Parts: sequence; structure tokens; C-alpha cells
Amino acid sequence: SKGDAILRVLLEGKSVGLVTDAGTPGISDPGFLLVRAAREAGVGVVPVPGPSAVVTALSAAGVPADRFVFDGFLPVKPGRRVHRLEALRALETTVVCYESPHRILASLEAIGQVFGETEIVVAREMTKQFEEIVRGTAAGLRERFASGPVRGEFTVVIPAAPDRRE
Repeated sequence: SKGDAILRVLLEGKSVGLVTDAGTPGISDPGFLLVRAAREAGVGVVPVPGPSAVVTALSAAGVPADRFVFDGFLPVKPGRRVHRLEALRALETTVVCYESPHRILASLEAIGQVFGETEIVVAREMTKQFEEIVRGTAAGLRERFASGPVRGEFTVVIPAAPDRRE
């Protein structure tokens, strides 16, 4: 919503820092819109590496991460969510996605429906005070998170499993 005003400041030759309170700007957030507008206007963009929940979760998950797919947030609608998970299941690689606290239980249910008893990793609040990394089946993790208030942003890591490969 402030992109035009920020772009005007950049075009005046001033510097602007794009910072978020959760993760790296532009990764599954609208920060990419400002970056794209700046680049289209000929303004240079200099990245300063920061914590990324995708890479942070992968590095602590203990799953193969030599190849992986980041799929952002899963679809909101249940049917589309299951369809997307089925497409991801066909891949021979680890899958990482984000999920909100409002949809994590429904997503874990869908992941269990599509991936069955595959052990997954759910990382919550990466690089923050209440960071938590847990491993288990989607059904088991759903039960765990359903037992209390669900808070924080989630990163779900679904490892490639030999039984899913053709």
C-alpha cells in the first residue's frame, strides 16, 4: 500500500531498507512488489541476507535437502489444497511450505490424507523466541497442535520418501 510513496523516495536518490518482522522480505510476502517496482524504475536493489524460515527449517529438519521445492502457502480451499498436495506428492524431492496458525490444523489433515504415515517436520516461529521444531506424522502433529491455542507462523517440511517414487 505504501509502494508508490517508497518508490518516490528511492527515485529522489535516498536509500530505503525493506525489513519484515518474520523472515526474509519478498519470500511469500508482498515485498516482491516493491522490489519489482524499484527494478522496473531502474533503482538498484541490494539484498542483505537475513533469516529465511525455509532454509532455517530445512537445516534443522534432518531430511534430505540437496533438492527441494518451496511451495509458499498451500491453497485456502480444501479441495484445491488436497489437489496441490497430490501434485507435490508426485515430486521426487523434499517439499517445504508455509502455513498460518488459522489453517495449520486443516493443512495437517490434508497432508495426512495425501502423504499418509510419512514423517514430516513442522517448524514454528523460526529464529524467534518461541521457536519450535517437531517431527511426526501429520495426524500426530495435528493432534498435538489441536490440544491448545495455535500460535505463530509455521513451516512444514515433507521429505521425499522412497515409497512415493515411481
